[in-house]
Amino acid sequence: MPVLAGAEPFVHDTSSEVGVLLCHGFTSTPATMRPWGEHLAEAGYTVRCPLLPGHGTTWQDCNRTRWPDWYACLRREFAELSRRCPRVFVFGLSMGGTLALRLAEDLGDAISGLVLVNPSVLTRRLDAKLATLLADVLPSAKGLAGDIARPGVVELAYDRTPVRALASLSRLWRLTRRDLPSVTQPLLLAHSAIDHVVEPVNAAVVAANVRSGDLREVVLHNSYHVATLDNDAPLLFRSSVEFVESVRQVGAR
Repeated sequence: MPVLAGAEPFVHDTSSEVGVLLCHGFTSTPATMRPWGEHLAEAGYTVRCPLLPGHGTTWQDCNRTRWPDWYACLRREFAELSRRCPRVFVFGLSMGGTLALRLAEDLGDAISGLVLVNPSVLTRRLDAKLATLLADVLPSAKGLAGDIARPGVVELAYDRTPVRALASLSRLWRLTRRDLPSVTQPLLLAHSAIDHVVEPVNAAVVAANVRSGDLREVVLHNSYHVATLDNDAPLLFRSSVEFVESVRQVGAR
């Protein structure tokens, strides 16, 4: 299946001992992470951002994938990056944050730290719950993409939500919520004050249940869900580099 122009995975190689693995969200693409990846590369880090299976092509293609497919892709990328860099951080947006949390639950101290932007671990939206219940007969629903406050910015993502894939994501949410207490890595949790896709309760649930000794929160007051492309992107990018550097300094003592 041909990949949409601009949706391609990307790599930035450096000689740094620090690697950052980026993960995009559900129905979205690496395009949402590209400016962040460029900023991290300019800071001197080696960066990887894969295109998750079923993404960047058609929503019908996404409906043929399930959360273990997305997770396996991220885990392979982590393994490859770990062979190159002794310290690897995982950054994720939305479902990318969910997958990053799941990876942290499974791999423990192999991950040096996490930066999560509007991560999802549940939904209280009735339309989403109904859609997952109707997954066998309802192929798609209204799209989730494009929740950006900054005028003129467009997210490269599907205009429809693949419902069978969404039902699989809901199963990933349950597993990830259950195991949140096993997350002990340093964690920077960035969440938008107004988010029309992922309810604020998600960040609260993550913060209340992880056991990270170093847990920092950044509230993004001028951005909606896709904060990596929104008004607060410079704050987010700067904060993420400051976080990585502070974690490195603690590890060097």
